[in-house]
Amino acid sequence: MKVDTGLTLDLKQVPEAARHAEALGYDGLFTPETGHDPFLAHAIAAEHTEKITLGTAVAIAFPRSPMATAQIAWDLQKASDGRFVVGLGTQVKGHIVRRYGMDWVPPGPRLRDYVLMMRAIWDSWQNGTKPEFVGEHYRYTLTSPFFNPGPIDNPKVPVHISAIKPYNCRLVGELCDGIKVHPFSTPKYLREVIMPNIAKGAAKSGRDPKEIEVCGMGFVMTGETQEEVEQAMAPTRQQLAFYASTRTYKPVLDIEGWGDLNTELFAMSLEGKWQEMASRITDDMLQEFGVIGTYDEIIPKIIERCAGVIDRVSFALPVRNPDDEERLKEMIKQLQAA
Repeated sequence: MKVDTGLTLDLKQVPEAARHAEALGYDGLFTPETGHDPFLAHAIAAEHTEKITLGTAVAIAFPRSPMATAQIAWDLQKASDGRFVVGLGTQVKGHIVRRYGMDWVPPGPRLRDYVLMMRAIWDSWQNGTKPEFVGEHYRYTLTSPFFNPGPIDNPKVPVHISAIKPYNCRLVGELCDGIKVHPFSTPKYLREVIMPNIAKGAAKSGRDPKEIEVCGMGFVMTGETQEEVEQAMAPTRQQLAFYASTRTYKPVLDIEGWGDLNTELFAMSLEGKWQEMASRITDDMLQEFGVIGTYDEIIPKIIERCAGVIDRVSFALPVRNPDDEERLKEMIKQLQAA
């Protein structure tokens, strides 16, 4: 199993953070798209690391054209000597329309075109093939030497997408190199919805589903003492309440028999009752959406939850002194040996 951690989006702190993560033994450094651009940090991290995988988890696809994403991914792949992974997500309608100021169309077919166009762009840059991709949502039929960055040593840029609904899970199997499993997923939803649909997509394109990297496993709530574990559970309740109020994620609640909670939390979110919403997340829900235990308990629990399904996990602990650092190194090694 590969073990990843997050990379700071504060560009001044990236060199030290990236070097430290590699020294700790991590396999990957990934960035979300929250308050900052998710790509910029990797240009710096590539310069200050040698082996660790770099990538987005995830960048929001649609505010950027496939050409814009293909171009920055190509440059980062070259700068990192083949260590970059493009992780993409669709976001929900409210954010695409009201935060990014864009039109909304069904995201699954649009994302399919997006991935295919990026691959067509890279193929033309690497092999000189004629640009002739025409999809329902995007087209790539024009290039010239002035706009062509040319071939690179590691032209196969892995593409991962975040997927919850069946269509995008099938898209993972058909076209992508991996899936970023949304943290708002349970083992049951993973077994009964995500993995079977990945397999269907893989069968469509004649691929072995085992070729597809499955990344992510939900929330980790841990601490040195039981009191610290309890403290870690509070912000997780808040985050779960936010996800559970989003109507796009209702199928995950439905499969667990908690579908009515989505309606309740959505109504509370419209009233701005964000703090009160967390109280609706029960201990049983925390158990299904995450792994809970002290430092002495957490690694076996993570391994048990991931066995036979998950290829990459994200795991981090606060490092305040040399003892903390040595403990984290050993925990990373235990996960990698699983």
